[in-house]
Amino acid sequence: MRLLLVEDEAPLAESLARGLRELSFAVDIVADGMDAVTHAALNEYDAIVLDLTLPRRDGLDVCREIRRRGIAVPVLMLTARTALDDKVLGFDAGADDYLVKPFAFAELVARLRALLRRPRATIADVLTVGDLVVDTRSQTALRAGRALPLTTREYALLEHLARHAGALVSRASISAHVWDDNHDPFSNNVEVLMARLRRKLEGVRETRMIETRRGAGYRLVPHAADPVAGVDA
Repeated sequence: MRLLLVEDEAPLAESLARGLRELSFAVDIVADGMDAVTHAALNEYDAIVLDLTLPRRDGLDVCREIRRRGIAVPVLMLTARTALDDKVLGFDAGADDYLVKPFAFAELVARLRALLRRPRATIADVLTVGDLVVDTRSQTALRAGRALPLTTREYALLEHLARHAGALVSRASISAHVWDDNHDPFSNNVEVLMARLRRKLEGVRETRMIETRRGAGYRLVPHAADPVAGVDA
């Protein structure tokens, strides 16, 4: 899951990003409203954490602008303001939820996960593909009842594939959702990570689940097809 964190207090932004990355989120940080609009327009995010008080354009203006552009990404607004009128302004601007500073990190994560579960598409907490079970709450995965020892990045990749099970997921989509802005899109990181995930997911005796469509992307299915022309299972 890829997040945009818009926060001009650098120590808070770095602390939040560090905690979120440990939970398998890819996080981009920007410190002002103008950059927030640019990032939201150029990148595909799963959610935006948006501070209200920002340089150049405040959070309300940012939220209004991204909604005006038709960007439907969930927005969690952060603010030190507790007045009801301020909360109403945030919701009217297009925010989906509102968190007052200071807050506990656990509450931020819980609210983000609640936003990510809301249907734009209905997404369950537990994703099942054949004998694979991915629990998005505990960020764990089981294959045929066996726990998979995944790193945070491997888990993020597996969850992204499981959320689109049966559909072709492009390399660009994986790069956008599993890594942040520091990722080099021309590196072979996707292929290396996919190979590591395959070894843990499929092992020696397990049925193959990940198909590679050369030049197109990857597909997670209960039983991958045998290799054929253009398909490397």
